[in-house]
Amino acid sequence: MKTCGGDVMAYNVLLFSDPGIDDSFAIMYALLNPDINLVGIVSGYGNTPKEQSIKNTAYLIDLAGREDIPIIAGAAGPLSGEPVQFYPEIHGPEGLGPIKPPESLQKVEVHDINKILEIINEYKDNIIIVNVGRLTELALMFILYGNNALKNVNAFYIMGGAFLVPGNISAEAEANFYSDSIASNIVMEKAHNIYLYPLNITNKAIITPDVIDFLSTNSPTPFRPLLKPAFEYYFKAYQKNVPGIKGAPLHDVVPLMALTNPEFVKYIPKRVRVEEFGNAKGKSIADFRPKPDPEPPETLEYIGMEADIQKFVINFMEVFLKGDYEKN
Repeated sequence: MKTCGGDVMAYNVLLFSDPGIDDSFAIMYALLNPDINLVGIVSGYGNTPKEQSIKNTAYLIDLAGREDIPIIAGAAGPLSGEPVQFYPEIHGPEGLGPIKPPESLQKVEVHDINKILEIINEYKDNIIIVNVGRLTELALMFILYGNNALKNVNAFYIMGGAFLVPGNISAEAEANFYSDSIASNIVMEKAHNIYLYPLNITNKAIITPDVIDFLSTNSPTPFRPLLKPAFEYYFKAYQKNVPGIKGAPLHDVVPLMALTNPEFVKYIPKRVRVEEFGNAKGKSIADFRPKPDPEPPETLEYIGMEADIQKFVINFMEVFLKGDYEKN
């Protein structure tokens, strides 16, 4: 699952995102991490409208000097056709807190959804899909191209769900699963080798203002001017929603870090389903009884239930302090 580039072995990653502040930190982390070869970014609706998501992705790629990475336009809304709710109070009016991407990026080349298959075929059996946004685009791949459309993907690392803990968009549902519950259930049923990163662990992946202050002074990367203003906006929103919180959880960095640091997360194999409708819409369901009903091994997902948060903070700092953003 790794490709050799020079002397560096790196995972080929196709990233699905909806930046968004924590998504933007995930994109920055992926661009800076020498263990990740980012082969494309799918940008769709979620924290912002699709068009703004694409612009934010283009901005981050431009800052990194990585215009070679293809940007793929994702979906504009969920499979249900329901109106989309955006979150400017958390992510800012344009998704990067107070930061406004330059207008010059409007002419960036954007590919359609067929590019996903092209990339998967190029890196056949040597590619990981990391999904940190809504799951609409992944579900569309199965709807448009059939159940075997993504068979040449080695694994799916997905930020989503909440097990035995409260949701963050409703009492029981996490935002990615809730926003397109139909797509989320399709992906859980049809994708294979899924590693799932729910709120159980991502809520604990907290970065504090002290860490950001240090990085905004010492990071040698082109993202340094963004770190403090984007984080402070995000942190203020969390302080309103979670009184007493000491920092802000960077949910979407977790799957990428788990990919490159396998010992970082401990998993439980369970079959996962997502409630599609009603008051429990978006609820992630798994059998946590001491003796659960038996399920075929191929239907099991690997649910992240514990994470080494100290390692999370250390690795996050290491990547932003030493990230080789010119590696490719």
